[in-house]
Amino acid sequence: MTRVVAQGTFDLLHPGHVHYLEDAATYGDELHAIVARRPNVTHKPAPVLCGRQRRDMVAALDAVDEAHLGDPEDVFVPIERLEPDVIVLGFDQHHDEADIAAALDARGIDCRVERASGREPKYEDELLSSGDIVDRIVRERGGGSAPERD
Repeated sequence: MTRVVAQGTFDLLHPGHVHYLEDAATYGDELHAIVARRPNVTHKPAPVLCGRQRRDMVAALDAVDEAHLGDPEDVFVPIERLEPDVIVLGFDQHHDEADIAAALDARGIDCRVERASGREPKYEDELLSSGDIVDRIVRERGGGSAPERD
């Protein structure tokens, strides 16, 4: 059995997240998603939603066999516990495959690192970024009523 790990913040779950996890699931037989804890999200604004809620939303997706909260101090602890065969990085995640592979090797973790495919919006106003969703909410609901949408 090939165990796959995908990781991310997964704040305000959107079609880009679903695509990432569905794509990651094709790399093996069992997909584990690791949801970053708020203090570990340092490369962008902190998540809006709490970790447990984000984990529960990710766990509800058909592609995901199990969802886990990341370790509050060391992002590699869940990787060591899960012993994946493959780690699939998101298409637009800031991580460098070679750097991740080197860190895994330094810890004696034998797994390959892959990059998921991207997904283009399917219609004009579809948002594939939690930051873009937050920006739209602030813009459209922060100071007035929102325009009607389909």
